[in-house]
Amino acid sequence: MRNEQEMMELILSVAKEDERIRAVYMNGSRTNSSVSKDIFQDYDIVYVVTETDSFLKDEGWIDVFGERLMVQEPDKNDKGAGGDFTDFYGYLMLFTDGNRIDLHIETMNHLKEHYGKDKLTVPLLDKDDCLPDLPEPTDEDYHVQIPTEQDYMGCCNNFWWCQQNVAKSLWRDEVPYAKFMFECVIRRDLDQMVSWWIGMQTDFTVSTGKVGNYFKDFLPAEYWDLYESTYSDSKPEHIWDAMFAAGELFRTLAFEVAERFLYTYREKDDENMTSYLKQVRSLPSHAKSIF
Repeated sequence: MRNEQEMMELILSVAKEDERIRAVYMNGSRTNSSVSKDIFQDYDIVYVVTETDSFLKDEGWIDVFGERLMVQEPDKNDKGAGGDFTDFYGYLMLFTDGNRIDLHIETMNHLKEHYGKDKLTVPLLDKDDCLPDLPEPTDEDYHVQIPTEQDYMGCCNNFWWCQQNVAKSLWRDEVPYAKFMFECVIRRDLDQMVSWWIGMQTDFTVSTGKVGNYFKDFLPAEYWDLYESTYSDSKPEHIWDAMFAAGELFRTLAFEVAERFLYTYREKDDENMTSYLKQVRSLPSHAKSIF
């Protein structure tokens, strides 16, 4: 596997030798000092180019970066081959040695509108002094934000309300919808509450990562164990167990968040829905009424 020095030398040498490429900058995890380095980190690179058309016409120009396992061109996937890629285009490349480069080409017009909006941006090469000065990279835009009362109340309400969708799906033996509602809707609110709680413990100076990647780093062992138990397989009884575990963790953290910000945790919603869930879980498959 090519090391970081080899990859960066390759990325910059390609840019230096190609007159169409006028500047290079990087963003993403490799510019974030808060993220531990590992072998799976991407190289998030932007080439500032004079135009995109000649690159797009030469489908093999990216071969210089190495033998690929696979490439994705998300702009083409989204817009089709006939889309307008005049100012911006991307190549996501996974190589046979395990390295990955997420490479974008952009024109000066696109640069002027977008450069520096990501505060994890680091300039690497500037042939024409076209890259404006930037402060030191920071991940502050990704830090957990203090919840407003409306944010908090909406999160609590949606977390408990949507659980009845899981309950009825499990009773109907409709596992796909039950899993969808739990993992794609309810977990979003659970993760938000976990993030707010972590924010409280860290004075809102950290990121919890994409979809809670860093929860384990910040949660006490007992909370992390409970969070892990919110994941289940497809067996209905295990989904029920996971949902009740999610409720236990959510109420514990939500009480503390409410106390910190002087918000009101609607205990009645919690109590009523928990009672409802227990009732539905105990219903026989031939039941004619819920209560």
